[in-house]
Amino acid sequence: MFFSIPAFACTVVDDAGTTVHLTQPAQHIISLAPHVTETLFAIGAGRQVVGVIHGSDYPPEARGMKQVGDYQDIDLETILRLHPDLIITWGQSFSRQLITLKKFGIPVYVTQPRQLEDLPRTMKQLGCLAGTEKTAQAAADDFSHHLAALRQHYAQQKPVTVFYQIGSYSLMTLNKDSWVNQVITLCGGHNVFANATMIAPEVSWESAIAANPQVIIDSSNNDQWKTEWQRWPTVAAVKNHFLFTINPDLLERAGPRLLEGAAQVCRYLQVARLN
Repeated sequence: MFFSIPAFACTVVDDAGTTVHLTQPAQHIISLAPHVTETLFAIGAGRQVVGVIHGSDYPPEARGMKQVGDYQDIDLETILRLHPDLIITWGQSFSRQLITLKKFGIPVYVTQPRQLEDLPRTMKQLGCLAGTEKTAQAAADDFSHHLAALRQHYAQQKPVTVFYQIGSYSLMTLNKDSWVNQVITLCGGHNVFANATMIAPEVSWESAIAANPQVIIDSSNNDQWKTEWQRWPTVAAVKNHFLFTINPDLLERAGPRLLEGAAQVCRYLQVARLN
């Protein structure tokens, strides 16, 4: 007796506008961004990942995986030895090295979502390429549901001005072209430096104090930044003790945990509204 095995075919268009076509599910995937690694595990394709970039530390299973490079460079020889049938990268990262890899016939998928609503689409496309469509669809639907719930809950809330500080040793922040700004807006907040020219400017103490934010959120792993802000007790956030810390991986990575970070930011802003 003979059984007909359905042929596999997946064709998607990535965020660079390139068509990626696979005739069988990818089994040896290289992830060149931590948030891509997180996404692959979330859609049920973690076992198919054979190489990751330095910094891929979530979920815990990713920490012991073969590293193929860091944010500055990737090791082409190591990648080729892993016999990848799909490479997933972020934006224009490693563009010159990837040209070389493409010459070996290795498909490359570029992810660069612009809006929060783009993330479920990325999950579903990667699920198609990895052959984990059902798990990916469930993860995408869950993300969309929680995003819609947050948006609805905070849409009519009283605006709160927010300064988002990166680290504790300078006044670096993020403008309106960042995930952080989208999250602040989602929660009914207003990023006081949304209109800055650079995506990650370093602002002066004078301008930060003049902005007089009601809430300050910092991505540092220590409280040194809070001590620095105590020098300015007239700033609303300092006067009212609305200085909050958040894990940057929950906001600055375009992965499934982004809504976990968003929910935390929303709670911080709600505390300021109610007090």
